[in-house]
Amino acid sequence: MALFKVNTGTRKHEVLSLRWDWEVKVPELETSVFVVPRAHVKNGLERVVVLNRIARSVIESCRGEHRDLVFSHKGHGYYTIDNSGWHGARRRAAARYEKELGRPSPDGFRNVRVHDLKHTYGYRLRAAGVAFEDRQVLLGHKTQHITTHYSAADIGNLIASSEKVCELASRKSPAVAIVRTRGFASA
Repeated sequence: MALFKVNTGTRKHEVLSLRWDWEVKVPELETSVFVVPRAHVKNGLERVVVLNRIARSVIESCRGEHRDLVFSHKGHGYYTIDNSGWHGARRRAAARYEKELGRPSPDGFRNVRVHDLKHTYGYRLRAAGVAFEDRQVLLGHKTQHITTHYSAADIGNLIASSEKVCELASRKSPAVAIVRTRGFASA
């Protein structure tokens, strides 16, 4: 789920409730997108989730695991992402960071929140030169004009924009600094 989130900019609830019947094939592009109903989107607007190659690989690895839900474990959906698996993954990532770079990982890295994955996707889109309007659509933000129907060309452009975060060169951009006020608890 984390790999999917950091490559789609989806919110936690969108990922936890993602269903196979929301998948829409785009035959002209030989791919699919997910259309998340507005009842499952924070801003109350239907959302198109485009899949770059990494997100598609995550989806394909989940196909057939559950009849309805994309993300499941032992036949049941998840209630949260911020669970013991998430905390264990953060610990393993921090240990790997220290082993590979020879220095302790920064506090922000060790304490990354699930929602930070959405911010990271947005930052990577910006660093890759993706236009502001396309970033808004890819991140599911409200835009000045509301378009609920996309042509194959529009979807193709959004997929191409999302693909930019998969390029190795985009990983060489400056690290995201997570700035928080000490003692301030944020959701």
